[in-house]
This record gives sequence, C-alpha cells and structure tokens, in this order.
Amino acid sequence: MKQRGSGGDRPPSRRPGAGEGAGQRSEPGVASPKISKAAANDKVLDSIIAADKTAAMKLAPVSRKTEERLDRYIALLREWQAKTNLVAPSTLPNLWTRHIADSLQLVDLAPAAKRWADLGSGGGFPGVVLACAMAGTPGASVHLVERIAKKAAFLREAIRVTTSPGVVHLAEIGDNVDRITGPVDCVTARALAPLHQLIGFAEPLMRQGARALFLKGQDVEAELTEAAKYWNIRPQLHQSRTGDGWIVELNAAERRS
Repeated sequence: MKQRGSGGDRPPSRRPGAGEGAGQRSEPGVASPKISKAAANDKVLDSIIAADKTAAMKLAPVSRKTEERLDRYIALLREWQAKTNLVAPSTLPNLWTRHIADSLQLVDLAPAAKRWADLGSGGGFPGVVLACAMAGTPGASVHLVERIAKKAAFLREAIRVTTSPGVVHLAEIGDNVDRITGPVDCVTARALAPLHQLIGFAEPLMRQGARALFLKGQDVEAELTEAAKYWNIRPQLHQSRTGDGWIVELNAAERRS
C-alpha cells in the first residue's frame, strides 16, 4: 500500500518563467463535441449493420440497382421502426443477413417466377425484398397482403421509395384470393402461422397453379407432421443459407376428408 511521503518526496515546485502563469490568461481548451448516447448508439449500429450487409451480399449477391433499392428500404425501415414495431429490435444488427438475405434466397429457388404473393407481409419480408429484386424484370409483380393498417402503410411507402413492382392489400390473410387478380407463380409467407394454417391460406392460389415457398424455423419436422393430419402434401425441404431454418416447397395440397 502506497504511503504518503514527506515533503521531501514531493516534486519540487517551479516558479513560472517569463511569459508563463502570472499576468497571462490561460488559453481555453478546445471543447469536444457532445454526442448524445442515442447518437453514439446509432453510429455503432450503423457500423454493425454495414458489416452485416457485406456478409449478406456474399450469401445472396444482387445487382447494383437492386442493392440501391434495398439500401433505401432498410433506411426507411429503421426510420419507421422508431414508431412502429416492424421487426424484433434484437434483430436490427442483423437486418441484412437475418431478413434481407433470408428473403433473397427465394429468388434462386424460383428463378423463373415473376408474379409473387406474400401473405402477412408485416415489415416487408420477404415481399418488399422480392419486389426490389423483381424491379428489373418485365411483367413482374408482388402482392403484399397485410391485415394491420400501420404496417400496410409502411409497405406502401417502401414500394414507393424503392420504385418496385408491388401492390399492397390491406386485408385479412384468408381474403387474399378475392384481392389478388391475375395468375400467381409463387406464394410465400414468413413468420406468419403454423404450416397447416399457411397451406389453408395458400391452397386456393396453389389450386390455380401457384407454387408455395414457406420460410420456416428449426421445428419444421413437427410442423410437417401436424400439417399431414389435415393435408395430403409432398413437401420438398431446402435448408436456409442464413441459419438453422428451412424453406418448405409445395406444388400442390389436397385437404384430407
């Protein structure tokens, strides 16, 4: 333990020389700019999201124009997230890998699909992402069905700022057949409902020729077992590139009698 020394242990004092100390005002120090905690947190989050974007673009590469649309979409989502819960706050640092790349992988599973229907679009995954990816494709369209008015308003703004070919339907999910006109190549949904319910929502579109691609989590086997109690299906599973999830592909579904 340090002991306080005697006076002889202290460094000798020094008288100010000419031009120093007495008779001269000290120069004020340069004040550091004050950064609020919120702004500092935003800067840290910006850096994390930028790194996550780099990882996501390796998982699901896109054209420069599509990337620019996705940038505008993410900027809008972060702005609206402050007042409307569009995604789980814990997933904000991984917006690009967990949400963007996860949605983009559907395009590779259905490269010829031009007309999509996204049921329960919520914050726009995968619907808005698909619309951004389809923007340069002649005849492309993405129907986004959402029952919550605030989220539907966000989806419309996202489609506008990204200049993407999307149509937003404010409706109950089960009413989608009456709202969607024209043929649909693929119907999809993410984090909406158990698989057996999703099939019920999508079956009218599938009956007209649509193919289903549902993004599911680790418990997909349990959901398939439950769905088989209600539907005759022949699912094909694709492992997600972005985690432990799966994509359930269905070409047809017939209700069990």
